[in-house]
Amino acid sequence: MSGTLSGISTHVLDLARGRPAAGVGVRLEARAGAGWVEAGGGVTDGDGRVRALLAPGRALAAGVYRLTFELAPYFAAQGVDAFYPEAAVVFAVRDAAQAHHVPLLLSPYGYSTYRGS
Repeated sequence: MSGTLSGISTHVLDLARGRPAAGVGVRLEARAGAGWVEAGGGVTDGDGRVRALLAPGRALAAGVYRLTFELAPYFAAQGVDAFYPEAAVVFAVRDAAQAHHVPLLLSPYGYSTYRGS
């Protein structure tokens, strides 16, 4: 894992505008039993990235995680009426020694994601 990445990172790209989505709030949670516990988060920078989502001092462990992207404030700031107020991506970490990059491609009426590198 690179020294500039935490175990989980993201990159948000606005496909409708053709540029990174800066200022998107991202919350990271870990599954704990039947619920979720906060594990970190951040806000996308000018390049649309949050390079270190895990809270300081928290080690990545195998398990199920959820990234929630706060899209309503991002689109509202642009005066865009969007369909999805947030996007939640649930994924499994099987090998905590690997970096896990989870990009989000968004537009006002859709989004997609994939396992990045």
